[in-house]
Amino acid sequence: MRIALALPLLLLASACNVSSEGNGVTVQYDQNTAEDAVADVSNTAQNVGGIIVNDVQATGEKVQDKVGNADVDVDVDTNTQSNTQ
Repeated sequence: MRIALALPLLLLASACNVSSEGNGVTVQYDQNTAEDAVADVSNTAQNVGGIIVNDVQATGEKVQDKVGNADVDVDVDTNTQSNTQ
C-alpha cells in the first residue's frame, strides 16, 4: 500500500531535471520523461501480472493432475422431520 502511495512521487521526481549554477538551483519538469517512466512502470506491471497468471495456471494444472476426476457419492436422507415451531 505504501508503495502505491509513493509511486506518483517517484514518477514525478524521475521527470525532473535539476541543475545548479553558482548559488542557484534550477528544477525543470520534463513531460516526455514522465510519460516514458509511466509507460515503463505500466509495462513492468503488465509483465509481472502475466507471470503471476502463468504461475497460477501451472499450479492449477498440477493440482488437477494430482487430484484428477473423483466420483463422490452423497446419500441424502429425505425422510427426516423438522421440529420447527
